[in-house]
Amino acid sequence: MTDETLLIEQLKNVKTKEKAFRKLITLYKERLYWHIRKIVISHDDADDVLQNTFIKIFKNIDKFNQESKLFSWMYRIATNESITFINKRAKNRNVDITDYQQELASTLADDDFFTGDEIQVILQKAVATLPQKQQLVFNMKYFDEMKYEEISEILETSIGALKASYFHAVKKIELYIKKETN
Repeated sequence: MTDETLLIEQLKNVKTKEKAFRKLITLYKERLYWHIRKIVISHDDADDVLQNTFIKIFKNIDKFNQESKLFSWMYRIATNESITFINKRAKNRNVDITDYQQELASTLADDDFFTGDEIQVILQKAVATLPQKQQLVFNMKYFDEMKYEEISEILETSIGALKASYFHAVKKIELYIKKETN
């Protein structure tokens, strides 16, 4: 029995669920946090979305059918929670999602939890201009160094479509950076 299979079994068992869930949080909270943070940009918002993600995982673990890896399933939940969060924020402010993300990226340098330099701020601004799917694919491939197979499982999209999205994202980011640095 693999470690993941054992963990899933423990998560689905009422007697071992809480202890197994604490282990799950320890194993995955940092990776999920950084994935969420790249989407919602703000540290505080990322913490909120991460908490909501783990609540959803806890409540729905019994529905996990093991057709994908546990991490892929959790990543999908985190992605959906993040997208729902930023869409709701943009809608509440009555602005387009791209404008909202540009606004967030512009305030990144003022964030106490951001340790990047000027070029990283420009990169984040460039990523924020991309359509949502391209943002997700770029973040997962470039920053998280995930394989297309993993991204395909998480986003439920073909590998060919992901490669095309990544190619277009890179081209748009290159153009944006060239324009900003000249």
